[in-house]
Amino acid sequence: MKKIFSYFSEVKLELSKVTWPGRQEVVRLLSLVLVISVVVAAFVGIVDFSLTKSLEFLLAK
Repeated sequence: MKKIFSYFSEVKLELSKVTWPGRQEVVRLLSLVLVISVVVAAFVGIVDFSLTKSLEFLLAK
């Protein structure tokens, strides 16, 4: 049981050393991640649609 308490006290100590980002930086980086995710999803969707239509065209004959 002593080891568990020691572990959590060490975790608390290490987390106190972490430099956490500010709210403005979090919002900026979250926006960037969302925009990139939407762009990649749109690209993958377009490629998927194009390949599906191409295969339908080739296999229909």
